[in-house]
Amino acid sequence: MATASISHEHGNTHASEKELWNGGKSPFKAGYGKVMMWYFLISDTFTFASFLITYGSLRFAMADNWPKAAEVFNSIPLDIFHGVNAPLVFVSFMTFLLIVSSYTMVRAVQEGYLMNKWGVVKFLIPTILCGAMFLGCQYLEWTHLIHDGMTATTASAATKVVNFGQLFFIITGFHGLHVLVGVILLIWLAIATMNGRFDKVGHYEMVEKIGLYWHFVDLVWVYVFLCFYLL
Repeated sequence: MATASISHEHGNTHASEKELWNGGKSPFKAGYGKVMMWYFLISDTFTFASFLITYGSLRFAMADNWPKAAEVFNSIPLDIFHGVNAPLVFVSFMTFLLIVSSYTMVRAVQEGYLMNKWGVVKFLIPTILCGAMFLGCQYLEWTHLIHDGMTATTASAATKVVNFGQLFFIITGFHGLHVLVGVILLIWLAIATMNGRFDKVGHYEMVEKIGLYWHFVDLVWVYVFLCFYLL
């Protein structure tokens, strides 16, 4: 009797799983948009990986002449700190901004699960501010490095080789473009949330999808930071 009951329950479970795979429902309990976001992020991972692998290959090939990060990024690009030797301090602040933005993005997603509109907005605003500040810091850093003579076609006294500048501006620029797109998406998300768009839809999955993109951007920065600023 018990065996028959267990077999019956097992048969129902198997049938239910089969129905999920037959179409119309996701066996992974993930919406179409979220799955597509994961596909995009995976494909984008390969793009960043190809850039960083190229960087690594050139660095090892030119190990004797490759510049030292502590010499290239040894100042804070603000007039009040002119002449102060502070290796990696400024980029550490930039990294801190992205870490904070990841936390606030997580909190926004959590508030979305609770269907708390103003809670989502409350945590999206600091996320946007941190992203915008990061872009402002990147502008200051680029301006400072270009002023010192490092461009995509020339090397400064600290960089020594042109390839370093080429890879730096391409990779950090590509990442900066992702941050810019993320900030624009977050601004739209905040406005749409305030207007009650997701309350009408009945869920805040869009917050989670854009959150996935933002966390990806933050994670990629960890590898960019490691390659250019630490190693």
